[in-house]
Amino acid sequence: QVQLVESGGGLVQAGGSLRLSCAASGNTISINAMGWYRQAPGKQREPVATVISTGSTYYADSVKGRFTISRDNAKNTVYLQMNSLKPEDTAVYYCNVARVDRTYWGQGTQVTVSS
Repeated sequence: QVQLVESGGGLVQAGGSLRLSCAASGNTISINAMGWYRQAPGKQREPVATVISTGSTYYADSVKGRFTISRDNAKNTVYLQMNSLKPEDTAVYYCNVARVDRTYWGQGTQVTVSS
């Protein structure tokens, strides 16, 4: 089992910044990828950014150039630095951790961007 604890969400004005953190504990061996998804009201959950064990990263087109994902392997923690936030970034953000045998989800953290 892997437990995930997220932090860092909140309310920010458009153009502002937030940093999300997700710490993994438990059986963290063989974690291949760590990342973030988000789900806005009435919409499907969508991938935002992912970093895999090699260090390669993936970003949704909508956040490229504004969000940066990073991973501290020693702490089993993944971060999402979100800059130049827009109202359309408002969503519940979920941490996602992929191991060889299954994936795990965090409880979600609300990010609200006011215009």
